[in-house]
Amino acid sequence: MSVQNLYETKRMSAADAIQVLRDGDTIVVPTGVGEPPSLLTALSDARRNYRGITVSQILPLRKYGYIDPETVDHVRHSAYFFGGATRPGGQEGWIDFVPAYFSELPMLLKRGLTPSDVVFTLASPMDEHGYFSLSLAPDYTMAAIEKARAVVLEVNPNVPFANGDCHIHISRVAALTESSDPLLEVGLPKIGPVQEAIGAHVAEMIPDGATLQIGYGGIPDAVVMQLTHKRDLGIHTEMIGDGIMTLVEAGVVTNQRKNVHRGKMLATFALGSKKLYDFMHRNPALEMHPVDFTNDPFLAGQNDNLHCINATMQIDFLGQCGSESLGPKPYSGTGGQSDFVRAANRSNGGKAFIVLPSTAKDDTISRIVPTLTPGAHVSTSKNDINYVVTEFGVAQLRGKSAKQRCEALIAIAHPNFREELRAAAKKLNLL
Repeated sequence: MSVQNLYETKRMSAADAIQVLRDGDTIVVPTGVGEPPSLLTALSDARRNYRGITVSQILPLRKYGYIDPETVDHVRHSAYFFGGATRPGGQEGWIDFVPAYFSELPMLLKRGLTPSDVVFTLASPMDEHGYFSLSLAPDYTMAAIEKARAVVLEVNPNVPFANGDCHIHISRVAALTESSDPLLEVGLPKIGPVQEAIGAHVAEMIPDGATLQIGYGGIPDAVVMQLTHKRDLGIHTEMIGDGIMTLVEAGVVTNQRKNVHRGKMLATFALGSKKLYDFMHRNPALEMHPVDFTNDPFLAGQNDNLHCINATMQIDFLGQCGSESLGPKPYSGTGGQSDFVRAANRSNGGKAFIVLPSTAKDDTISRIVPTLTPGAHVSTSKNDINYVVTEFGVAQLRGKSAKQRCEALIAIAHPNFREELRAAAKKLNLL
């Protein structure tokens, strides 16, 4: 049977495609834009027909009907990382949370430590050889496919056919449905004076020829906007977004000084505009790979001058970063921050930057604190931290004593809180 004939035998409505589900199944869904809206809408509509279904995903971008406290016995969400759609349920306790390094999710799936019975994912149209590209988020999805009993695709012509380890053959697909809605677009975050000041401090420390990992947020994007005069930058990151595309368009990204996949940008998921998704389509300069490849600290750290930029919400005098919760209340998740901090620490000439505004809530709360808020989830440990940057400067912590770290962090705290922080440090015998 030809691949096109095989395609036709598996094409059906979304409502029919989800009939592959059995009670008790765990459905793995890709990160962000890779989620298939038609399939998840069909699941939401039929959720009361099932018992014990779990949907596991990083960063859902839409609040589907199944995200409902009244029907969790039928379909329950399990978060690898919270987004706006799932954060309230996580804080209220009716959405589960799986703590894990982003780089290790494929291993957890392959070893059966976290389940994968069915995969629902967006996919590009099939090529002449019978392959689809899961370009928007191969992340942990490729590992889930290896373990799954059934793979269900939502084929959309707006999904780019990207290069890399992100393809699945029609023979591995149990069912597919078609849609043509525009992909969800996520704009650049707001950049204000504080973000610009932090970005300037970081940009000054990034040399020509550096390889970059850039997290999501106003501060990382403020850094990007101040790198357009650099030369021969490389990209080895988890997320590709419009900020990176800005550097490519400025002609400063050549990837020629990378040690891993020289000449290629590497990423594991995409989050941006239609312009970004069009840029990804059959672009020989970009490859999308699973997250256990892109985020492996050993592999990423083989790039010389790897510079990684990630944000946190709170940091204590020892350098512990609370990047994913508000005290004990979950807010996001571990993601790849720790992966890339460790990768940059391994890299010859690498630098790991943790960035944060010095205050929150209109300058009423210091984000640099003596100890993290009780119950805060530690994302990056005191042993991994290196450069911490606020709008008031840079504190380099790696290799420094507890007292030296305390002094350096107070020096970049907001001036309104420095005396208060010094008094707290004296009580902790750190000054």
